[in-house]
Amino acid sequence: MKHIQKKIAMINDITGFGRCSIAVMAPIVSAMKIQAVVVPTAILSTHTQFPEYFFDDYTSKMPDYIQTYKNLNMDFDGIATGFLGSTEQVEIVIDFIKTFKKKDSMILVDPVMGDYGMIYKTYTPELCDKMKELVNYASILTPNLTELCTLLDISYGNGRFSRDQIGEMCDMLAKKGPKHIVVTGIQLNDNQIMNYIYTQGQTAKEIIVDRIGKDRSGTGDVISAVIAGMFMNGHTFYDSVKKATEYASKCIEYCEENNVPEHWGLSFEMYLNSLMED
Repeated sequence: MKHIQKKIAMINDITGFGRCSIAVMAPIVSAMKIQAVVVPTAILSTHTQFPEYFFDDYTSKMPDYIQTYKNLNMDFDGIATGFLGSTEQVEIVIDFIKTFKKKDSMILVDPVMGDYGMIYKTYTPELCDKMKELVNYASILTPNLTELCTLLDISYGNGRFSRDQIGEMCDMLAKKGPKHIVVTGIQLNDNQIMNYIYTQGQTAKEIIVDRIGKDRSGTGDVISAVIAGMFMNGHTFYDSVKKATEYASKCIEYCEENNVPEHWGLSFEMYLNSLMED
């Protein structure tokens, strides 16, 4: 008897406290009736915005871990990747996608590389080039503006791009592989943030939300997880992004009202029931 429940492989780190990465993504997709299969890149006690944390790099163990799935002839309806810390990890992820991607698999790549025009210190030129290679395998890409520019070797400058310019950059990236791209967190002014939604061959759309408080760790992971779950459940890309931004905004608003520290992430648990409707 064929098992009809969908499975998504989540390639990311496991962080105990701080609400980010797999600790956020797995329960969100699970609430959306999708089985989350964890492929860890590292294990941390807390994320790196805390003054103290335990870190265990899992790179050397990943091939043997993944080999089990190869031996068992596992299959996945979706694959989602997050922060990757080395060229070796990117190579492992590319091999994973080549091995397990099916004709209709959703491959979501969140190129966690930097923000506000600055690339993270862990990102060498070699790692940036390797991430550009990973983009070729994505069907959905979720960069912010800094990452969009980096993937295309375009100067970020003052970070002010017209909608036409962003659309042209998405066109350039789409030629490399991803059919769907959402450029997240584009600052319109002090009070509003735009998400630019691109689907190859369609007119681009945008979703504008109010900026609520300061940046919070794990927000991108929440958004990526909801997009993945919605899209795998048959919703359009636009509706998937809309649901994700609404959900994240609701969680952030709760955090602000209840004085949750920014580095504690989003209190996504409070609204998981709203995802079960989908």
